[in-house]
Amino acid sequence: MIAVRDPSGARAPARSETRLSDFEKLYATHFHSLTLQINAYVGDLAEAQDLVQEAFTRALTRWDKISSYERPADWVRRVAWNLATSGWRRRRTAMRFLLRQREQHVDGPGPDRVALTRELAKLPDKHRRAFVLFYIGNLTVLEIAEQEGVPEGTVKSWLHRARAAVAAELTDRSEEQSDV
Repeated sequence: MIAVRDPSGARAPARSETRLSDFEKLYATHFHSLTLQINAYVGDLAEAQDLVQEAFTRALTRWDKISSYERPADWVRRVAWNLATSGWRRRRTAMRFLLRQREQHVDGPGPDRVALTRELAKLPDKHRRAFVLFYIGNLTVLEIAEQEGVPEGTVKSWLHRARAAVAAELTDRSEEQSDV
């Protein structure tokens, strides 16, 4: 703390210390009333406290200028009010966006899809990956071989084994269902 002496020799607080003391007085005097005003606007006490606190924080960073105003509390009130309005606008914009979104109802997977997924899960990883990349990803045998770092013949072997396993299981299931 820097203290200066007045002409009488008594120690007087430094100018920055006095200004900070003025800010503390402003805060103590007006925080509650500003919070009540903003609460009436936003309808949420916790949000109102946050907004007024933010306004005071902004005032503190500009206190050298704001302290010279005739009524610094008016500046803090205006900032808190603007913050509340900005938040309300952001929420309104988000709500409008959400209301424009259409809920899409999608049918669940059919029995064939469920059966295929179940059978793919039973395959070894490399066979399943080759099957999916070839039939769903539309990659060529050459592209799969390059991606997996194996010869094309290996990919063809994986695809053959995967097709055979899936076909055997799906054929058995369809025969079981037709007998029922």
